[in-house]
Amino acid sequence: MMNKDILEVATFAGGCFWCMVQPFDELPGIVSVISGYTGGDKENPTYEEVCSNTTGHLEAVQITFQPDIFPYEKLLELYWQQIDPTDAGGQFYDRGESYKTAIFYHTEKQKLLAEKSKQQLAESGRFSKPIVTMIVEAKPFYPAEDYHQDFYKKSTSRYKHYRTGSGRDRFIEQHWKEKNREELKKVLSPMQFEVTQNNGTEPPFQNEFWNFEKEGIYVDIVSRKPLFSSKDKYDAGCGWPSFTKPIQEVEVVEKVDTSYGMVRTEVRSKTADTHLGHVFDDGPGPNRLRYCINSAALKFIPKEDLEKEGYGNYADLFK
Repeated sequence: MMNKDILEVATFAGGCFWCMVQPFDELPGIVSVISGYTGGDKENPTYEEVCSNTTGHLEAVQITFQPDIFPYEKLLELYWQQIDPTDAGGQFYDRGESYKTAIFYHTEKQKLLAEKSKQQLAESGRFSKPIVTMIVEAKPFYPAEDYHQDFYKKSTSRYKHYRTGSGRDRFIEQHWKEKNREELKKVLSPMQFEVTQNNGTEPPFQNEFWNFEKEGIYVDIVSRKPLFSSKDKYDAGCGWPSFTKPIQEVEVVEKVDTSYGMVRTEVRSKTADTHLGHVFDDGPGPNRLRYCINSAALKFIPKEDLEKEGYGNYADLFK
């Protein structure tokens, strides 16, 4: 069972809170991600009041997490990769005080870690302009209206369109993806790097999970986001692990692939943008889908280790 005594809270403002939930949600050790308002003085403000930039509040997310599984330092690292920390007037398409960036610290330790992380980013040379994200003491946090919670799940198409149209995805691609490749080379095996970063394909029948039968979930080898369940895995005879559906559709992105003179549908992970494999329409399920995935893009979490590894929310899949 989850030890509630070791839970902590982190609060981050990164522009539109719709876009600040999915990057943290469903990660190991993340218990909940709530959209809301903080930093101002008005009690229980509404969305319209906050957007009017008259309450002093910022749109933010409050994250409850298990620090022994997902430390605050990792949350900070992931936070920076979602924002433009050099923009003092808002974020991307959204302008005004309510869309500014800020780290709201809850303890002195969080304050020191945030200041250290900000300094390291400033000294890294990743950005040519100053890092202006504020580090301020946490104030009362007011959850946003229900229709804002988990917006990426409730309105997937609108969410994706907004992220692209706002310029956030383009900015993240430009400032983070390419520079992260060198870091990934240090932690991934040559095959894992070739598959996930260079769109490679591992040999059929000579990979870790093609005939693997244990119960559990498969997560992205880079982001550790849940992708597939053994409940939806089957032997398609192709030599690679095959699934009828993903655990969360929003985390599996489809793209047209015209390589090798063919027209196929590539599947990539949303959070880490890793190449996973392809999806075909010859599967046995009701949707006739077959997600043909490279083992090298996956990490397996056995059902008996889900709680320990921070994926306790998925234990019910195997009851």
